[in-house]
Amino acid sequence: MIQQRQQKLFRALKEQKITHFLITCPYNVTYLTGFKGEDSYLFVSDDQLTIWSDARYDEQIREECPDLAMELRGPTESLVEAFGRFANKNIKTALHVEPTSTSFAQWNKLTEMATAATLMPCAGVVERLRERKDASEIQAIERAIDMAQRSFTATVAMMTPDSTEKNIADALETNIRHIGGAGSAFKPIVGVGPRAALPHGRPSQKKVNEDSFVLVDWGAKEEMYLSDITRIVITGTPSAKLRKVYQVVLDAQRAAINAIRPGVLMSEVDSIARKIIEQAGFGKKFTHSLGHGFGLQIHETVRLAQNQNRPLEPDMVVTVEPGIYIPGSLGVRIEDDVLVTKTGNRVLTSLPKEWDEISAHSFA
Repeated sequence: MIQQRQQKLFRALKEQKITHFLITCPYNVTYLTGFKGEDSYLFVSDDQLTIWSDARYDEQIREECPDLAMELRGPTESLVEAFGRFANKNIKTALHVEPTSTSFAQWNKLTEMATAATLMPCAGVVERLRERKDASEIQAIERAIDMAQRSFTATVAMMTPDSTEKNIADALETNIRHIGGAGSAFKPIVGVGPRAALPHGRPSQKKVNEDSFVLVDWGAKEEMYLSDITRIVITGTPSAKLRKVYQVVLDAQRAAINAIRPGVLMSEVDSIARKIIEQAGFGKKFTHSLGHGFGLQIHETVRLAQNQNRPLEPDMVVTVEPGIYIPGSLGVRIEDDVLVTKTGNRVLTSLPKEWDEISAHSFA
C-alpha cells in the first residue's frame, strides 16, 4: 500500500511539473512512508524519497521504513537548518513546500539558507491523495470505530445519576485504552441538557441527573487512525420538545446518508439534510456543515458543506452529523461514519439511535 501511495504522488507531481517537493506535514509523512514518529520531513526529488529526521528516530525509521533513504540532522541544528544546508548545495530551481504545515519562521529560514532555490507554496497534493482510503486504511478506521463503540457501551453501563460530564469523558478515554486503543481521537464533548447546545462544549462538573439527556461526541485512536461518533443518551423523563427535535435530526441524517454515492455533490448531501431541518422550522439552529472526512486526522479535506461543489468518490470516508442547537434549552446531534462505495455507501458505525433504543438507559 505504501508503494502504491508513493507512485500516486509521483504521478501527481509530474502532472504539475514539480521536481522538488518538501513535505513538512507529519501526517503526510506517515501516509507516504509508514513512519509513525515525529519531527520529520519527506523530500521528493525525481521519484526519489528521502526522510529527514534526527538520531532519536534512527532505529525506528530503519524498522518501519527499511527501504527509505534517510538523512539525520546534527545535534546542534534544527531540521529546517539541516535541510536548508542541503537545499543550498543541491537545488538550483524551484523548491515546492507545503505551506500549511510550514511556519513563517521555517519558510524564512529556508529562503535565507537555500539562496539558489526559489521557494514555491504547494498545498493539498498529498491531502487529495488521502481523501480516498485504501483497504488498509478502511480496516484501521473500522477498528477505531469498534474501539469507540465498545468504549461507549461500557461507559454508559457505568453511568449513574451522579456522573458528571467530566466523569463520562474520562471514562470514555480510559475504556478506549483498556480495549487496546491509543486513546481518544479528540477531547470528548459531553453536554447535559442545555449544555448540549454547545457544539464543542468542554465537559464540566454538571451531573447527569440535572437533566433528562446527555450528548456525547467522541472517537477512538487505533494506533494512527481515528473514528468520530455522536449519540444522545436519555437519562430521565424527556420532554416532547426533545423528542420532536431528535426525530427531525434523525430524519435529516437518514436522508443524507441515503443520498451518499459516487458522483453526488458534497454540497447536495448537505442540502438534503439542511432542507429537512429548515422545513421543520429549525434552519437557523443548524449552525455547522453536515460532515467531514477523517482518517489520520479528525478533519480532512473532504467536507459535506454548502460550498463544496465536488463529487463524492468511492473510498471516501465521511461523518454525517446534522444538529439542532437551541441555546439555554437543548442540543441534538447524531453522527455516524460512512464509507462511499462503488455503488452507494456503507455505514460503518452501528450503535443504536432509534428513540426507543436510546431511552433504554433512563434513570427515571
